[in-house]
Amino acid sequence: MADSASLDPAEVAKFSAIAAEWWDPAGKFAPLHKFNPVRLGFIRAEAAAHFGRDARGLRPFEGLSLLDIGCGGGLLSEPMARLGFAVTGADASEKNIGTARAHAAQSGLEIDYRAATAEALLAEGRPFDVVLNMEVVEHVADVAAYLKACTGLVKPGGLTFVATLNKTLKSLALAKIGAEYVLNWLPRGTHDWNRFLPPAALRRMLEESGLTLLKQQGVSFDPLAWDWKLSGDVDVNYMLVARR
Repeated sequence: MADSASLDPAEVAKFSAIAAEWWDPAGKFAPLHKFNPVRLGFIRAEAAAHFGRDARGLRPFEGLSLLDIGCGGGLLSEPMARLGFAVTGADASEKNIGTARAHAAQSGLEIDYRAATAEALLAEGRPFDVVLNMEVVEHVADVAAYLKACTGLVKPGGLTFVATLNKTLKSLALAKIGAEYVLNWLPRGTHDWNRFLPPAALRRMLEESGLTLLKQQGVSFDPLAWDWKLSGDVDVNYMLVARR
């Protein structure tokens, strides 16, 4: 694969090493399986409102294209395909893409999986109605260059969703130390707190790349329900929605 300004080979290798575990709800990606429903619900509601679709429909996004960049094993790509999107899933890891393709075949889903970077996809000149950037920016080498490439992949009038971690002492305590060293939710070394981004910095990068911010949404873990929920708290996990 051709090199790109945003690609971090060490991060690609880290996730490639555990690629076979993407679909194991009790494995190393268990937190993502738990986190997935709240992400899916948010994307579905926001996209339906933006494109004038009925979110309660079986396949409300028929006729729209979606790119899941940094798709991993396809945990978001597959439900997006079931909702009617024509899905392209891209990841810099060949092993992740191999896992994703195998699982989609077992599930009877047609998803165009590509072992490719955002820059390589941009060079093809094929934009999408929706571009998902979920928990990716904290793993790339050059966030500004990466987001610029991703922005170019969004059709005029289209949407992009970006989810990442805020750079706060709370996120250091919960998302790094707590999740990796105390609760063992994630393999140690999954995240580098120094790469976490405050919402203001991410908003600025998106706006400088030509997007208009539509919404900022916090996501919090509820220890009583032992589940994730949308909230007004952006101190740890948050999502931004922007339009081109």
